[in-house]
Amino acid sequence: MAKQPMVAVVAGIVTANGGLLPYLLLLMLLLILIIILIACRPWRFFARNYRSRTIKATTSSDVQDVERPLISQDSDEVDSNIDEHHRNSPSEGPYHQTDGHLSSHQNHGHKHRLPPRPPQVKVSHGDSLILDISDPSESVVVGQTLKRPLVIKESAGDEDYGAKEDISNKSRIKSDNDSSRRTADQRSILTLEVISGPSRGARYSVQSTNKSKLPLTLGRVSPSDVLVTDSEVSGKHAKINWNLNKLKWEVVDMGSLNGTLLNSKAVHHPETGSRHWGDPVELNSGDIITLGTTSKISVEIASGGLNRKIPFGVGVVSDPMSVRRGGKKLPMEDVCYYQWPLPGAHQFGLFGICDGHGGAAAATSASKIMPEMVTRILSDTLRRENVLSRCDASDVLKEAFSETEAQMDHLYEGCTATVLLIWGDGHDNYFAQCANVGDSACIASVKGQQVKMSEDHRVASYNERMRIQATGEPLKDGETRLCGLNLARMLGDKFLKQQDARFSCEPYISQVVYMNSETQDFAIIASDGFWDVVNSKKAIQLVHQTREKNVVEVYSSAEKIAKVLLSEARAQRTKDNTSIIFLDFDTNQTITTNDDV
Repeated sequence: MAKQPMVAVVAGIVTANGGLLPYLLLLMLLLILIIILIACRPWRFFARNYRSRTIKATTSSDVQDVERPLISQDSDEVDSNIDEHHRNSPSEGPYHQTDGHLSSHQNHGHKHRLPPRPPQVKVSHGDSLILDISDPSESVVVGQTLKRPLVIKESAGDEDYGAKEDISNKSRIKSDNDSSRRTADQRSILTLEVISGPSRGARYSVQSTNKSKLPLTLGRVSPSDVLVTDSEVSGKHAKINWNLNKLKWEVVDMGSLNGTLLNSKAVHHPETGSRHWGDPVELNSGDIITLGTTSKISVEIASGGLNRKIPFGVGVVSDPMSVRRGGKKLPMEDVCYYQWPLPGAHQFGLFGICDGHGGAAAATSASKIMPEMVTRILSDTLRRENVLSRCDASDVLKEAFSETEAQMDHLYEGCTATVLLIWGDGHDNYFAQCANVGDSACIASVKGQQVKMSEDHRVASYNERMRIQATGEPLKDGETRLCGLNLARMLGDKFLKQQDARFSCEPYISQVVYMNSETQDFAIIASDGFWDVVNSKKAIQLVHQTREKNVVEVYSSAEKIAKVLLSEARAQRTKDNTSIIFLDFDTNQTITTNDDV
């Protein structure tokens, strides 16, 4: 009975509101339409058209007289600058050369041009500048940098600011150049030689720019830089440093027990033995420093500016090359270096190439250690005089290779090493002697005759097979590799040398040759990337042909000849890194030296 009244009530409500149902349905439809409008936002199309009409309406009052975008006047110059930038980009290491590639369209050899259009109005809107080509006959190379258009009405303040900024930039560049020039002019080389006492003959050289080796300490025990094994010399007796303010070398006594004399005058503290330091005293070339009473050290100071000249022509070129023409460049593992003169041995210079395998680390290390070892050996007066008197540096080169190998700690990387030691007798006569391990080679042309200055140490070479056979473990017929490597002599590769005793770092040392300018003598040092595709006879022929073509241009002949040799290797499609050092004794040409090349 209770359910019947409830049903009746509900039925009455529906009957009474029957007239509202259409309105409810209409309200639901409106809500659905509103949701659709919010989701689609059709008004944005009307707003865009409105802005477009507004801009066109205001064009006549806002637009200045901009005729066309200013394009770089010389597209070839732009391309060459881009190429030059990439050629000079930093490489993996001081002597490595890597090749980047351009991502612009020019890199692929295509120049896409915009199709001509009828003249249109140029509009400046906000911070952006919309430019159009007013002349249908002109076209723009895609990827080319556009210069900022000239503004006809430019405020005087803007002009002043631009002028000031330009002057500021020029002043800053000039200041940087002056600073670099001053640094070059201020460089000095100090050479010390013990001329009396127990350590007589010891010699040491340092440059004023080599901050890692300054100040220089003189004493009886390590870690003194100049060891003087004299009982009267204190453990740390005196110190020499470069004064940047005065641009002078200065010596100071470090509170020694027996004092320090400079040209027989005391420079130590008045209270000898008090352990008080003395005052810095300026050094000059020819001074004599006395430590204690018996050990005397001579002082030699030479200008080390960048204006020092090599007395013969030098050309140095390198190219990582690629496996195929137009392909990706190979990783550069060659290192070229030279130093003339050697510090403390001013009659000597060293030129060399290292070709790394398994990476460039071993070649880089060898190129730094080898000159240091040769310099250290020749800094000994007796050793140096022995080379000059006997005209033979075999023992110097052999010892330098041995010590370089001892200081290299590369287990899984190695390198070839070919060095040419050149020295003069002070009368414009020069002598050359070569030492090498590996397959980088050196040849010389002396009095028109070819002279082989190096030896091939590939496993396949006859001389190397004979050497290996003498060890008691001969190679099998047809065997051309040891532990997967085609070289039997190299620097580094410590792991391979531990596994197979037939590997060696013993260098081949050539005979000494006399290089005469009157007979147009020259020498070529190159990595195997060159010799793999160019033989010695062809190389000498190219040198003579290039000399005949460039008789007038004497001062650039060495560099040009080196480039010609490199171009020949490239034309023959060598598939290995190629580095060349060309030494020309034919002329009096000179080039500026760097201490590290």
